[in-house]
Amino acid sequence: MYRIGTGHDTHRLVEGRPLVLGGVLVESERGAEGHSDADALAHAIADAILGALCEGDLGVHFPDRDPQWKDADSLDLLARVMWLAKEQGWRVVNVDSTVMLERPRLRPFVQEMREKLAQTLNVEPACVSVKAKTGEGLDAVGRGEAVTAQAVILLTRV
Repeated sequence: MYRIGTGHDTHRLVEGRPLVLGGVLVESERGAEGHSDADALAHAIADAILGALCEGDLGVHFPDRDPQWKDADSLDLLARVMWLAKEQGWRVVNVDSTVMLERPRLRPFVQEMREKLAQTLNVEPACVSVKAKTGEGLDAVGRGEAVTAQAVILLTRV
């Protein structure tokens, strides 16, 4: 038996914050604003898993009003979501994700993102796709105001 889930996350880009994507610190003049480390890629993948499990979204499990999650490492949050999936008898088959960011270019960071995400998801890096796109100067991403990530995940029964 299989389950498919989709996830989406967007964060405003601001001065004075680090830019973390897929657990990787990306050199950038601006970073993502959020209660946790604001890793939009990890958040989108976690939401995809939660969606496949019919367990709501990250806000249900890690509310931004709870000080416990202030500046939380999003790979840790993703690992907690994976624990929930495992407890329910599911494992990841593969994930396909896209990060939309105007600047900086992400290609030099993609392989490290795949490796860190794969380790957290307990799969081989070949099972984790991370693509990077710009906004072509359009919308909040294209104007350099935001980072957005989307993910699709396939789970199977253990």
